[in-house]
Amino acid sequence: MFVDRAIIQIKSGDGGNGMTSFRREKYVPMGGPDGGDGGKGGDIIFKVDEGLNTLLDFKYNRQFKAERGENGKPKNMYGRKGADTYILVPPGTMIYDTETEQLLTDLTYKDEEFVAAKGGRGGRGNVRFKTNQDKAPRFSEMGEPGVSKELRLELKLLADVGLVGYPNVGKSTLISRVSEAKPKIANYHFTTLTPNLGVVRVGEDQSFVMADIPGLIEGAHQGVGLGDEFLRHIERTRVILHVLDTGGSEGREPIEDFYKINHELKNYSEKLTERVQIIAANKIDIPDAKANLERLQTELGDQYEIYPISAVTGDGIKPLMFRLAEMLKELPHPILVEPEEEQVVIRPDFMIEQELVINRDDDGAYVVEGSKVEEKLVRTDLNNEVAVSRFLRYLRGMGLYDLLREKGIQEEDIVRIGPLEFEFIEDGKI
Repeated sequence: MFVDRAIIQIKSGDGGNGMTSFRREKYVPMGGPDGGDGGKGGDIIFKVDEGLNTLLDFKYNRQFKAERGENGKPKNMYGRKGADTYILVPPGTMIYDTETEQLLTDLTYKDEEFVAAKGGRGGRGNVRFKTNQDKAPRFSEMGEPGVSKELRLELKLLADVGLVGYPNVGKSTLISRVSEAKPKIANYHFTTLTPNLGVVRVGEDQSFVMADIPGLIEGAHQGVGLGDEFLRHIERTRVILHVLDTGGSEGREPIEDFYKINHELKNYSEKLTERVQIIAANKIDIPDAKANLERLQTELGDQYEIYPISAVTGDGIKPLMFRLAEMLKELPHPILVEPEEEQVVIRPDFMIEQELVINRDDDGAYVVEGSKVEEKLVRTDLNNEVAVSRFLRYLRGMGLYDLLREKGIQEEDIVRIGPLEFEFIEDGKI
């Protein structure tokens, strides 16, 4: 089964917690802190596997999670890093963030990798917080949570040559003759329901990949018929091989077909009009083909290279394949949309107070939010009174108490920060 779109959920590993520990050595009754740091959480990494050509695996497996980092240990021992999770995808896979619709990466090359979510940092052990004022800190830091995302994967086949044309013009027969591809072939429309890939070998040391794109019809760019389900696979091809039914079977008019298909390509993407296009005048073995071929050469011969062929008998196919191979030596791979670069914003110190947002809840509590606060909070052990006191001192240093006063807070009013809730005391203590 060919699947070229998938929605998946990923979560990188949480960082391990730091350790609160003190040395217990013989003859050393007052041993100092020796709690080690927690290990970093595992990353979620996408990797290109050339042996894949579909996203079928993601139909049955949509959840991916990396391993959590190990907690720190006594004797200044670090926790083990969580194992990374590798997700194998076929070449030509584009990855989007479903929340922002941002293109994160376009994976095209063998073994190319992309880190989609980095694991959380490990928490620091209590030895890290030893100071001249506090020689025996009785708290450590929690590990940073991993990153959760919903991603959309889209596959656009990596093929050098894309076959286009109306249904039943002979594309499947052609690709089956020139490669090892074995598409389903029958004499009715839409026999081909999925793209077929075949490797065409020209001589001993040259080959290229050909894709048989399912038949297009009028309105395909708007989703009519098989529509744009497969039109996007043409975007990566370097050469478009337009197969026409020169024999006129089923009452087809090859010149009219040519213009209609190109109209669909143009309406789907203007870039496709810039792609090199060669015409394969197929079914030349049919008696009425000669007259249609002459008309085709008169109408389009000045603009396009036209190769009379018969996919059934093999006539004319070899020169066409050699010509395609020759052209591909000079043509670069098309560049699709470039992933957007992440912008780095540098905030001066005077903007720190803007990281704190204070709102009133329905019950009258003052709710404090902000990226800096939330980041610090998740790394604070709320079951440890010393750690909580340190967190509140951090907030006071950020100017929280002054901001609360500006908002009109009164003695013993409730302040809520995530799961942490406390009464406001004017002297700044819990």
